[in-house]
Amino acid sequence: MTGAGGSVRVDHAVVSGTFSLDGETFDVDNNIWVVGDDAECVVIDAPHSVDAILDVVGDRTVKAILLTHAHDDHCRVAPELRERVNGGSGAPILLHPDERPLWELTHTDRLWDVDLADGFEITVGGVTLKALHTPGHAPGAVCFAAPELGCVFTGDTLFQGGPGATGRSFSDRPTLEASIRAKLFALPEETVVHTGHGDDTTIGAEKAALGA
Repeated sequence: MTGAGGSVRVDHAVVSGTFSLDGETFDVDNNIWVVGDDAECVVIDAPHSVDAILDVVGDRTVKAILLTHAHDDHCRVAPELRERVNGGSGAPILLHPDERPLWELTHTDRLWDVDLADGFEITVGGVTLKALHTPGHAPGAVCFAAPELGCVFTGDTLFQGGPGATGRSFSDRPTLEASIRAKLFALPEETVVHTGHGDDTTIGAEKAALGA
C-alpha cells in the first residue's frame, strides 16, 4: 500500500527484559512492531526500552501507541514513550479498559489515553488496523488486524505453535481458545501472524495445530 508518505511497511526489532506476575520474574525477549510509511506510524506494544523503540520509529510522527495487553513486559515503558515521541509533544496510549487491573500493577499513578473496543479502527499511512478483542491470556487482550497488509499482530494471544500462556492471574484457557477460534481463525489462512514473542506464523498453520 502506498500513501502520501510512501509505501506502508512493518518494521521490527527484538528487545530483552523481564516479565513479572504473581510474585515471579522471568527473562523475556519481546518483539517491537511499528507500522507506517515514511511520514507516520503506530507503535504496537512498548516493551523494555524506549530508545530501542525510537530507533525503529526514526523521525516519523507517531500517531498512537497501541497496547495488545498490560502485562508489564508489554506496557512498562509506554508512559515514557508517550512523552518522548513527536519531539516531546506526545502520542496517545490505547488500551482495552478490561486491562486496568494489570496496568495498575505496573503504573499506579497514571492511565492510558484512549479505550480500545472490539472493532476499533485506526488508519496510518492509508492502511487501517482493526482491534479484535481476544480475552483469555489477559481480560482485555486485543489483536490488531491489518487486512491490507495481510497480517495480524497478536501480542501474546497466539504464537507460532499455539495459544498464549494461561494459568496466571487474570487468564483463562477456555476463554483464550474461544477468542482465537472466533476472531483470529476467521481471518484468511494466509494471514501472517506477528507475535509478541518469537517467530511469525500464519493463521492456517495455527488452525491446523489446534485442529480447527
